[in-house]
Amino acid sequence: MRTSTTRRLAAALAAAGLGLTACTASGNGGQSGGPKIGDKQTIEVWHGWSAPHEVKAFQDAVTGFHKLHPNITVKLVKDQTDDRITNAIRGGNPPDVVSSFTTDSVGQWCQSGAWQDLSGDIAGSRLDMNQFPKPVQQYTQYKGRRCAMPLLADAYGLYYNKALMKGEQPPRTFSELTALAKKLTVRNPDGSIKVAGFMPSAQYYEHQVQHLATQFGAKWLTPDGRAAFAADPAVKAYLQWDKSLIDWYGYDDVKKFLHSMGQEFESSNPFEKGKVAMAVDGEWRTKFMQEEAPKVDYGTAPAPVPDGQDARYGSGFVTGTVIGIPRGAKHRAAAWEFIRYLTTDTGALVTFANALGNVPTTIASLSSPDLSLPPQFRTFLDIFKNPASATTPPTPNGNDYVVKFQQFVQDQWEPGKAGDLGRALTGLDGKVDASLKLAGG
Repeated sequence: MRTSTTRRLAAALAAAGLGLTACTASGNGGQSGGPKIGDKQTIEVWHGWSAPHEVKAFQDAVTGFHKLHPNITVKLVKDQTDDRITNAIRGGNPPDVVSSFTTDSVGQWCQSGAWQDLSGDIAGSRLDMNQFPKPVQQYTQYKGRRCAMPLLADAYGLYYNKALMKGEQPPRTFSELTALAKKLTVRNPDGSIKVAGFMPSAQYYEHQVQHLATQFGAKWLTPDGRAAFAADPAVKAYLQWDKSLIDWYGYDDVKKFLHSMGQEFESSNPFEKGKVAMAVDGEWRTKFMQEEAPKVDYGTAPAPVPDGQDARYGSGFVTGTVIGIPRGAKHRAAAWEFIRYLTTDTGALVTFANALGNVPTTIASLSSPDLSLPPQFRTFLDIFKNPASATTPPTPNGNDYVVKFQQFVQDQWEPGKAGDLGRALTGLDGKVDASLKLAGG
């Protein structure tokens, strides 16, 4: 989405802190009272997009729904946050449909009943969930309770500046990435970083832990929902790679470079300015490059994987926007029809994806000839449908475990303050498990 992962992480934590009260939600395919689908009615839909072209994109995407259901008027309300949605649900006056950029909150919403279970609606509509890639099916449910449907997605891959690459091919493994990062780095006379081949720090924009550790195969949680950092060799492999490259740059020089960076979603972004040769980023960057740095000749490729895991190359981290019916919605049947249309109609999804530069979420829409996106975008369509692509698992307290790991990496590990890694990760597991227990996990 246009919104950054940093914003999504903050929103998830804010939502987790509101402590919704659990209740039983209806999942009976829209038969829980209220106007029937043929009645004339108005449904209110809250979404998070705010820029004029984004708002228009949503309006254009729902045009087809008006044609199918002329009796249903859709009132779109822009720029809505998870906090506002949660407060409306708690206050007993929610809209009929809500959408959020924060897939991390799905576990909390599903468990608490704040977003209603859609299983009955899906069964009643004979909707085949296999039209969505597996990670999408995972991040829209929690423990079998599906309270959300997917609406556009993000996939993460490697961007590379062709001029700075000097004929080198994009790396397929982390050892190749490391060697190339060192080769392409240019330093100032005082040793500080002028151009970074690749900045590994978890504080560099979308190089946050979930985007890079996932490439190492991090599992995050055990099958029974407990923290798995200390026992997961993939987590240790990620951390050791990260620290090794940061130490090569020099932590003080890394900090200086990070402090000199421009804004992520402005033309001052260092990749757009030619100050970074390679970077992991979301598919939306293609649209920013088109608008803000049209003269930069760049390519895209899947992010690297560890040596010996060639079969996983081509996969990546995926996440996306979710949409659902809040507890207390007054027009349940019409709300479900709207959600079903918007999340499964190829024309609507393609219209939306073209306007926003995001990945459409059904397998059919991924191959639509009507997609009109930059050629570099193809990489992200392929990553999204790759069966090895993954996301972070949902929990009752959102992405608290990811936030705690991010804080550990940037505050302790990268500066060299963590001490014994095994002991530090065991302590991290304890903190995460304690938080999960408080949240009912």
